[in-house]
Amino acid sequence: MKKTLLLFSMLAFLASPMVAVPEVEAAQQGKAKVYKTKAKAKAKAKKLKHAHKSKAKGKKYARAGRRGKVVAKPVMTPLRAVSYDKSRHDDDLNLRSAAALVVDQKTGEALYAKNVDVPTSIASITKLMTAMVALDVELDLNEELVIGNEEVDRLKGTGSRLALGTRLTREELLHLALIASENRAAAALSRAYPGGREAFVAAMNRKAREIGMNDSHFVDGTGLNSSNRSTASDLVKMVDAAYRYPLIRQITSTGSYDVSLPRTRVVRVREHGRTHKIARVVQSHMAFNNTNSLTRNQDWEIGVSKTGYINEAGHCLVMQTQIADQKVIIVLLDSLGKWSRIGDAQRIRQWLVQGNRLASRNHRGPA
Repeated sequence: MKKTLLLFSMLAFLASPMVAVPEVEAAQQGKAKVYKTKAKAKAKAKKLKHAHKSKAKGKKYARAGRRGKVVAKPVMTPLRAVSYDKSRHDDDLNLRSAAALVVDQKTGEALYAKNVDVPTSIASITKLMTAMVALDVELDLNEELVIGNEEVDRLKGTGSRLALGTRLTREELLHLALIASENRAAAALSRAYPGGREAFVAAMNRKAREIGMNDSHFVDGTGLNSSNRSTASDLVKMVDAAYRYPLIRQITSTGSYDVSLPRTRVVRVREHGRTHKIARVVQSHMAFNNTNSLTRNQDWEIGVSKTGYINEAGHCLVMQTQIADQKVIIVLLDSLGKWSRIGDAQRIRQWLVQGNRLASRNHRGPA
């Protein structure tokens, strides 16, 4: 009897681990399942938080735009391709520009094309690229920069209303470079770039490749060098890319801009019965008008604008504007005479409105 009980006890002892193993496995599996569920929940919460943060950021930029605050970075995907029929060209416009291109900004379709793939000097049209590159690094727009000897034009010998020693903020220099085409302002922006002018020019050419300007090349930020070259087809892409920058739109569509600059004024003073001439430094307000007079014309709704001129390039004009309720980009290069580019822009506008070319392409009536 004792032997039988001992035998049963030994069997029970040997059997107990075998019962415990699946219980332990089940417990471990349950624990792993809990950890897995927690990890999934954590990842989901992180994803939702990131989405909420991105959405909030988008709303923040939208609100900033409505309040008129500066948003330096582009906010939309730029135009990548321009389509046109090289064999077809409308001659009824009788434009005075050697090269011209009018493009529907939404579709990229060319409405008018003339010598669009001929590389040419682009003069101060360059400054649109200068502004984009200066804004891309997101430097402090309120930082003051000083106009120095490095900004003096020794290539063409052009003058400037900005005296040496003038202190202006980076944002003020952007205004003067884009509105008044001030070469010293553009030169100061390129000099103050991280790495200096060499790095700035490299960034200009890199930016050109990024936005599909494959037939363009830049050597300076002012456009005074005739080796800054592009085509009408490439410049449409540059204007469209510049349109994506709220600050560039705000600046280039402005008719004029005032800055306060220190000036030395000679005044007469009377002391001890004698009159003396002394020099005093005073602050004076100086107005800079937009080189594109159409920005001051109420008949035009302009989003981006830039003019350019050197002997090698002739008179140039690029614009983003709204005509017949449709956004278009106009590029006019090497126009004959100072006012021909403005006359060509007016002829294009009339041609588009009267011919209903934009309306017919969008199945809409005239605005």
